[in-house]
Amino acid sequence: MELDRYLPQIEEIVQTALDEDLKDGDITTSPLLPAHSQGRASFLARAEGVLAGIVIMPIVFNKVDPFLKFVELVSDGSMVKPGMELGTVEGNAGSLLKAERTALNILQHMSGIATLTARYVDAVKGLPVKILDTRKTTPGLRCLDKYSVAMGGGINHRYNLGDMVLIKDNHIAVLRREGRSLGDIVQLARSKTPARIKIEIETTTPQEALEAAAAGADIVMLDNMSLDAMREAVKLINRKAIVEASGGVNLDTVRSIAETGVNWISVGTITHSAPSLDISLKIKI
Repeated sequence: MELDRYLPQIEEIVQTALDEDLKDGDITTSPLLPAHSQGRASFLARAEGVLAGIVIMPIVFNKVDPFLKFVELVSDGSMVKPGMELGTVEGNAGSLLKAERTALNILQHMSGIATLTARYVDAVKGLPVKILDTRKTTPGLRCLDKYSVAMGGGINHRYNLGDMVLIKDNHIAVLRREGRSLGDIVQLARSKTPARIKIEIETTTPQEALEAAAAGADIVMLDNMSLDAMREAVKLINRKAIVEASGGVNLDTVRSIAETGVNWISVGTITHSAPSLDISLKIKI
């Protein structure tokens, strides 16, 4: 995922975060530090993980003070270890301190997502399956969250509701009241959707999965099925559609799910529950 296309949104995210912190000024830094004080600070990893968000640090610091100079030492997507220097920033000491918390919040949050994603990717290593994210992202931070997933080796599922057709249980419940079968629903979606747009539908049994694939669904989601049911669904679909597993996925179950033969495994946890990676910013005297 390229961040360049989301640059205006990233600028807005950073500005909102800085406004949160600096709306009433910094009544610690401003009166205590002489205006001319200079400093050089280093970002240091304090835990092992995958780095994400270092490319956004210049935006943060330059919004606080355009004369701050940031140097990236480690690229996004790299594995980092405790004590590793990730980047440096140099300039007015007061400006450094005013930007510190926003910079760390973003870097720690994004690196946490990348790190957890990498753990899932590593858990299915050697199997022909992809780890995907979902739209269960931090409100307002989707572009950052999904970029972080990509840095951890995961694949981005649809970015928003306009990317692809995904017929979920609640869509199905409404349409079933209209007397439509699962196959009817897929065909209705196809009749109203441009050919270039993929159609995915959620299913709960192997028989539903077969019906969806036979009706022309591009992607069939196996929602909260048992391992045996997933294996049966994969066999019944027989490569007529991409098969995605969803629900009940964690680090203890993901490899077993991958071994059923599904093509994709979507994991909401990697964006909605990833712990932040421990990173510090230290000013050198």
